[in-house]
Amino acid sequence: MEMAKERDLSGAALYLKRALQFNKYHTDARNLLGLIFYEMGETSDALTQWVISINLQPENNRADHYLDEVQRKPGQLEIASQTIKKYNQALFHAQGGSDDLAVLQLKRIVEEKPNFVKAHLLLALLYMEHGDHTKAGKSLFKVLQIDKTNQKAQRYMEYVKSRTGKADVEKRKMKNAFSHREMQDDDVILPPTYKENTGWQSIINIAIGLVLGAVLVVFMVMPARERSLNYEHNQEMRAYADKLNLANQKADSLQKEADQYRQEKEAAEENLSSLMGDSDSTLSQYGTMVQILNAWRKGDIQTAVQLYIGLDQSKITDESMAGVLGELQAEMNASAPAVLESLGAQSTAAGDYDTALHYYEKYMEINDKNPQIIFNMAMIYKTKGDEETADQLFGQVIMNFADSPLAESARAERGY
Repeated sequence: MEMAKERDLSGAALYLKRALQFNKYHTDARNLLGLIFYEMGETSDALTQWVISINLQPENNRADHYLDEVQRKPGQLEIASQTIKKYNQALFHAQGGSDDLAVLQLKRIVEEKPNFVKAHLLLALLYMEHGDHTKAGKSLFKVLQIDKTNQKAQRYMEYVKSRTGKADVEKRKMKNAFSHREMQDDDVILPPTYKENTGWQSIINIAIGLVLGAVLVVFMVMPARERSLNYEHNQEMRAYADKLNLANQKADSLQKEADQYRQEKEAAEENLSSLMGDSDSTLSQYGTMVQILNAWRKGDIQTAVQLYIGLDQSKITDESMAGVLGELQAEMNASAPAVLESLGAQSTAAGDYDTALHYYEKYMEINDKNPQIIFNMAMIYKTKGDEETADQLFGQVIMNFADSPLAESARAERGY
């Protein structure tokens, strides 16, 4: 709670997960974890925690209020679903090399949902890959405003900081190096003892100077100059070698970072693979489970059963939700058959044979040992003119329930 108040959401989530490992019935911890997920834009994860919380503590649970708030807002689940779908499209574009399309898609996402941390991180990665470290830094800054200890954002920010501001530093160094004015050709200081010579004295002095200069060049200046040039050449070669080694090290480091970024992008895709292509259906199943639990708590068994038979259980892949779904299946296996039989009979009486068959088929998925249901289905198919299917069902009653009074009725219907 203290970390969450300080917007240390990642740290708070870590401690809350540990708390739930020790005690899965810690309702306050689970509800706060859901709020943290919601704050970071992970709506489906938040719904998962709140649904589990209500299942474990049906009464006096704050999660009931959170779920009502989400459902009360018009199209909230639809918006969350569309956001995830757009994020998946951005991932697809990025993997296909269409980074520009991915960036445009992600910009729309963060405008519509500014607290979607994963979208900001992926946008920053794309900016970094194209060398736009300033924009990457802005995206990462927004992430750190939401979750100030997000490890990925911190690691990316260090990389961005190492790539920005360098030009300004070099500019300051160059400015300092050339801050003093260079001497010009006319900036000559004449000593006070200088006297101008004329005539033969000047000629002799010039000749002596030339001879001494030649001797100096041959015996002193040239060897010293040669040694100096060799030393400078060696220093330059050593500097070039150092720069080449440094460049190779940087290239290796950049390659490792690029590989790491690709792995992280693949991991992000894998984490959301269960939502790709059918995001609407997946999120709607969580909403359906919430509605089933609410109807069950209110004692509206018929509504709960009708919602349950429309639930696609294959979409509920979260490990935490598996326990809730298992308990729900046990309750429905005990209560649903009677409700489904009644609904089937009502639909048959109303002449809605397709709906009646739907209810009877769902009944058979739970219990296929009731001869009355099989006989009812056979009668409906016979009424609809599907004699072949009706005969098959009458045959099941005759063969599998020979001692049942319905066996004789089935024989009569088949004409023998």
